[in-house]
This record gives sequence, C-alpha cells and structure tokens, in this order.
Amino acid sequence: MKTRNKTLGYLVPIFALCVFMLVIYGAYVPHKPAEIQRVVCIKFKAGTTNEDVEKHLRDFAIMKNAVKDVVAYSAGHVQKSGASENQFDVIHYLTFRTKEGAQQYAANADRKAFVNANQANWDDVLEMNSNIEK
Repeated sequence: MKTRNKTLGYLVPIFALCVFMLVIYGAYVPHKPAEIQRVVCIKFKAGTTNEDVEKHLRDFAIMKNAVKDVVAYSAGHVQKSGASENQFDVIHYLTFRTKEGAQQYAANADRKAFVNANQANWDDVLEMNSNIEK
C-alpha cells in the first residue's frame, strides 16, 4: 500500500509538469494561419420542407468533420430582405488552413456523398473561395 502511494506521489508532479510543458509549447510554437475561406450558398427548391433544410444543415456540419484542414465552420439562414425574395436560403462558411485543404474538400468522398444525397432539394448553388487577408 505504501509503495503504491509513493509511486503515485512521484507520478502526479511528472504529469503536472507534462501538462505545463504542453501548454507552453502550444503558446509559443508558431502556427500557420488560415489561408482560404470557402462560402457555399444554397437556394432550396420551392416546396422543400423546414425539416429537409434543417437536416441539410446538420448533415453538412457532420460532413465537414470528415474534411481535413477545416479550422472553422459556421452556417446560417439568409435573413429576409424586405419584399424581394432572397437569391439564397442558407450559407455555409468554411475556413481552411491551406489552399490544398480547400482543394481536398472539393474532392472529398464524404462531400460528394452529401451533394448526391441533398442536391435534389437544391435550386441553385454558389461556391467560391477567397484568400484571407493577413
């Protein structure tokens, strides 16, 4: 019993030191900034249900987890603008660390499966990349 407590007494400070070193490493190691923002705008066909739109949003959020180099993601409904009808209904924003990551997104098998499963509900799609200015 004393041996176990003695071993535990040695391991706790070592563990704390390792955690401290990881925090310091993360704070001082320069990380490559994000380079590319991709915007995906979707217009749904007339008659698409709110449930289908919400499923689309959930499925896209899940799908983007399978894509390498996505460092940030957000999405939302386009706000209604007066009497005119909006050109798009939903916008997705993906931020990639590198240009190559954005290119891999376009070729990703999970993304292609998402498109195949959802495109029957889409009337129009606009996808574009932009450089993130530093």
